[in-house]
Amino acid sequence: MVLTKSKLLLLAVVFYLLSTGGSYFIFKSSQATSVIEPVTPTVVTPAGSKFKVDPNLPKDQPCPLNGQMYTKPEKDIWTTRRPLTVMIENHEDSRPQSGLSYSDVVYEAVAEGGITRFLAVFYCGAAAQDIQLGPVRSARTYFIDFASEYGDKPLYAHVGGANSPGPANALGQLEDYGWVGVNDLNQFSIGFPTFWRDYDRLGHEVATEHTMYSTTEKLLLFAAQKRGLSNVDKKGVSWDKGFVPYNFKDEATGLPDMLTASFTFWDRYTAYSVKWIYDKATNSFKRENGSAPQFDKDNDQQLTAKNIVLLYMLESNANDGYENNAHLLYKTKGNGKAKILLDGKVIEANWQKKDRTSRLKLTDAKTGAEIKFNRGRIWFEVLPSDTDVSIQ
Repeated sequence: MVLTKSKLLLLAVVFYLLSTGGSYFIFKSSQATSVIEPVTPTVVTPAGSKFKVDPNLPKDQPCPLNGQMYTKPEKDIWTTRRPLTVMIENHEDSRPQSGLSYSDVVYEAVAEGGITRFLAVFYCGAAAQDIQLGPVRSARTYFIDFASEYGDKPLYAHVGGANSPGPANALGQLEDYGWVGVNDLNQFSIGFPTFWRDYDRLGHEVATEHTMYSTTEKLLLFAAQKRGLSNVDKKGVSWDKGFVPYNFKDEATGLPDMLTASFTFWDRYTAYSVKWIYDKATNSFKRENGSAPQFDKDNDQQLTAKNIVLLYMLESNANDGYENNAHLLYKTKGNGKAKILLDGKVIEANWQKKDRTSRLKLTDAKTGAEIKFNRGRIWFEVLPSDTDVSIQ
């Protein structure tokens, strides 16, 4: 039989389809026992994805960090861990952030250029859920001073940090304190998948520095598996050995109808101005930042706190040769003035912190008695000593 050109072409096409189909079948069969999943740089862990806690259980277990009451299953989780402190930025382009509404304690201070940053502490509030955190940013020495109050080796998550030789050398201090390679969770030395960048999270383009995220479970799991840090260290010493909790009280009665506290960390930097608005119904304060309510993106909750502590601290430049002399210092050790906002009123107070690892102590300026907080989030505002706070 003589094959024409058209028949030869048809046979060639049929042979190609049969051969590629067979190769595909063999490839798919081999995948049944060996699957290699592609790695994607964006990982989103929804809140509540890992732990479930019956909301009807009694909340009779106080959190040692802020006194808030939780269930026994939640306590069973947090007692296997140590506090996780995380640097979360507050640049305009980073808002709304993730995770702050699950924090137990927050510290806010200017990082540089009038732009504030948060050190958020997660222990009890994040126990029953895997919480996304970020954007995560770099370390500063005064935030390390506050993180040091949560045990000898608190987990400290950040992305690099100030490292110019001098008093603001945060990375050098982490080395000196023996944190590097132990409790220091620096993204530069850990990387993916514990940390990842998400360029699409806010639905619009932002600079790369505003895109780093992690989760509570990823950081805690890395610390436990890679560094041997759970609630105890490799020698079996519990993180809270020597930890001094604050004192807490029951909710007050006869609450006022309204109180607001407003301030700007640096004059004219109104994008970082803060207003705390008292809510009588919940006996807590709602936060506004840059003249707008500030929310947690992952649950759309406005940020609130039961207790606001205004810490007046001496602010100075580090003079370490860094560009524009932008690195700052705050006099976190010693003593100074403070104002405490709780129960819809203002308490004139004093603060004292003996050294880096000492718990910051707060006393009533009139009576000398130690402050008793309401049970719930404590938010520390580290303000330059001459900051004008408007309270109405």
